[in-house]
Amino acid sequence: MTYNKMVAVTGLSGLYELVSSKADGGIVRSLEDQSTKFVSNRVHNFSHLESIEVYTTGENVNLVDVFLAMQQSTESRPDGKADTKAIKAYFEKVYPSIDFERVYASDMKKMVKWFDILTKAGVEIKMSEAGSEEAADDSAALSVEKKNSKPAPSKQATAHKNAPAKKINSPRKMA
Repeated sequence: MTYNKMVAVTGLSGLYELVSSKADGGIVRSLEDQSTKFVSNRVHNFSHLESIEVYTTGENVNLVDVFLAMQQSTESRPDGKADTKAIKAYFEKVYPSIDFERVYASDMKKMVKWFDILTKAGVEIKMSEAGSEEAADDSAALSVEKKNSKPAPSKQATAHKNAPAKKINSPRKMA
């Protein structure tokens, strides 16, 4: 499993690997229990972990930067269900430039939970290379996230693009 295929799905806890995308949703595999299911994009939104940024006191950083800092830290990581003060104290030591006014405690707890899930699943935490073919394939998978995108025009409509318009309400001759 690669980090660039990991997604968070609204309304579902945990992290998922995007196995395949369809026009009306995606097929995802849970990193926790390896169950596979179809998730409709009419009900849920998909967020690729590579596209998530974290507010800092300077420039925003990608979530992978925070995960790498957590990975290299010697601090004992609190449980995802720990109290707010313990989570905040942990992040003050591990990544002190986080903007604690804009990053909520619930977000920090989610980062700890996600990091635990990723490490247990053996996912290598790193950004994909921008020029690789795999990144191009994943950008096609991002189309699943476009909830309000316009449907592609039908073949019939595009086949007669240069044809004159038909009159719909033309008077009929009665015999």
